[in-house]
Amino acid sequence: MVNAKPKNPKVEALKQQGCLNPRPDGVKDPLFANSDFFDPCDLVQVKYEMVRRVRTDGQSVSATTEAFGFSRPAFYLAQSVLGSGGLAALLPKKPGPRGAHKLNAEVVDFLRRELNDNPSLGSPELAERVREHFGRKVHPRSVERALSRPGKKRQ
Repeated sequence: MVNAKPKNPKVEALKQQGCLNPRPDGVKDPLFANSDFFDPCDLVQVKYEMVRRVRTDGQSVSATTEAFGFSRPAFYLAQSVLGSGGLAALLPKKPGPRGAHKLNAEVVDFLRRELNDNPSLGSPELAERVREHFGRKVHPRSVERALSRPGKKRQ
């Protein structure tokens, strides 16, 4: 029987929040080596300390990115988001599209006009009309969700 290694609750929490550093072994900075506070698994903490080291301590970007296991572009991105959005901006964003990309406002307006002209149209027919008119294949359920969202308020 193989003994299962007990799970670290902090690592599990970081993983669940999307803040687990995928390469903690790349963090070679001495501050993170033997510390109860600095944790190479904490992606937000590592990025913050990396930016702080350059900004406050005046270390070079090249040496700092090497010590923290990041690329220069990753450093500049972290520096930019930290400067514009504060510490919360370092939290990883949910992957995937940020909004309607196939059923944007123009397409939804078209769907509403089509439905207004012919109220008997179902979502499969509306999805087909979107394909014909815009060249976009959309799922009928996506059409239903788009039409159920509140539209523009008319005066």
